Amino acid sequence: MLPALSPRPDASPDASALALSMGDPAGIGLELIAMCWLRRQSEAVPPFAVFGSVSELVARAKLIGATVDVEAISDARMAATVFQHAIPVIEIPLAHPATAGVASAANGGAVITAIERAVAAVHAGEAAAVVTNPIAKSVLYDAGFRHPGHTEFLADLARRHWPGAPADPVMMIASSALRVVPLTIHIALSEVPGAITHERIVDTARIMASALSTDFGLPRPRIAIAGLNPHAGEDGAMGMEEGRIIAPAIAELRTAGFDVTGPHPADTLFHAARRTTYDAVLAMYHDQALIPAKTLAFDTGVNVTLGLPFVRTSPDHGTAFDIAGTGVASPSSLIAALQLAKLMSERRSAASTFPTPSRS
Repeated sequence: MLPALSPRPDASPDASALALSMGDPAGIGLELIAMCWLRRQSEAVPPFAVFGSVSELVARAKLIGATVDVEAISDARMAATVFQHAIPVIEIPLAHPATAGVASAANGGAVITAIERAVAAVHAGEAAAVVTNPIAKSVLYDAGFRHPGHTEFLADLARRHWPGAPADPVMMIASSALRVVPLTIHIALSEVPGAITHERIVDTARIMASALSTDFGLPRPRIAIAGLNPHAGEDGAMGMEEGRIIAPAIAELRTAGFDVTGPHPADTLFHAARRTTYDAVLAMYHDQALIPAKTLAFDTGVNVTLGLPFVRTSPDHGTAFDIAGTGVASPSSLIAALQLAKLMSERRSAASTFPTPSRS
């Protein structure tokens, strides 16, 4: 059986728009916001409230030749009405004007504040979900940021606003072609074998199953678990992790009632026919997951954080300082992130629950 669900503590009928953080103001985030708003009707972009700088958004839109209207608001609940005629913005002032493509640690505090206030808006019932534009962690470190990345920061904010609620973040890259979760993320390849544990596999798969059921509408999700080594170890000839760690974890999950299979050789797991046999893949390391994800859906993949008491999505790309201000960046991934966040929040609201996976 699937993990139990607990009552959602922040359900609110007023939380209809999405809380969209500006990301690094020197990156492509601001211009993508303008592009998304301009496509609000043609691509059914759901209403969002931007947590960022009004003047910077206006300046960036002008720089790329986009004609938009921008309106300052004080509460994200105003966004749904304003969105039809202007981009709603909750003001987060910058320390100094941003220059496209030129990162500045001086504005790091505003970037962090935008994320904090977006999460706070969801907690207060003013917004339905959080969507984050890309940040540059190296820039934020100089501004006092002490988290490895967005995901860990969001987990900290979740614990702050929802004390006692589950906050075990798991990164999923989702598209219409593939959903995939890397068990280990930003660590050296040489460290991956030591980071793969029985408990980590079981806990991550449980979080995946709960989120796939609640947020993606799959009553009994099918999860394929990849092996670590070539040919999934080939019965120990090419590695022992499959037999010692991965297979026993899969056996425990199956005994608990989860529809999981594996360990599968990763080189044959992502072609079209195989993708019809599962709903998501649990891969063992970053590139094993993200190479197929970005090959299949480079422009439309969405970074989804599972295991939090609120919905969070993000475009699956970085700040792209090298093309910021040129207007050539594609808004497709951000549009997909907004659409998925809206859909996930509606499903979660309908269930009035958030996932609380059982711990192994």
